[in-house]
Amino acid sequence: MNKKEPAYIHIILYVIIAALALVLIKVAIIDPKKIVDEQDYARNESRLRMKDLKEGEILWNKKHGRFTGNLDSLVNFIKVDPSVDSAMKSVDTLTNKSANPFVNLSHGEFAPESLYYTPQSHRRYVLDVDTSSSVDTVVNRRGRIVKVDTTTKIGTLYYINDPDGYGSVGSTTDPNLKNKASWE
Repeated sequence: MNKKEPAYIHIILYVIIAALALVLIKVAIIDPKKIVDEQDYARNESRLRMKDLKEGEILWNKKHGRFTGNLDSLVNFIKVDPSVDSAMKSVDTLTNKSANPFVNLSHGEFAPESLYYTPQSHRRYVLDVDTSSSVDTVVNRRGRIVKVDTTTKIGTLYYINDPDGYGSVGSTTDPNLKNKASWE
């Protein structure tokens, strides 16, 4: 005796199969693509911000003769200093193109206020400068120490790091990495 199953059971099973297929498509295809797109945006935006911080450090060095390790001072310098404003408005005389050292961010504008924080975790960028000390001893003819001179140099190298891991600029230990980005 072969009993035929009711049609509503097959309909319910087809609906369950379709729903599971949609969930699988969302979990396996749509969500990972969204996550990858968000990571690409965060990486690109963070690198643009670090390039702008690097250009700010270069302008700070031109004006003060050293780099700064204070992110607040650097961003404030970028926002209000007349020398930065003139550099942003300058034009290359040969090509007649803008010589603005800063790059526009992903949304199309240069925004100094955004240079404090990373786009992904909104943590502050790490900014550090080197400090080196040299000691010189002055000795008289009898071999006695007359005085000890100590010279401290601050800010000959700088280092900018993204705490989210999307790169860094410069180094406080290697002069060959001065103004070099890790992704270039």
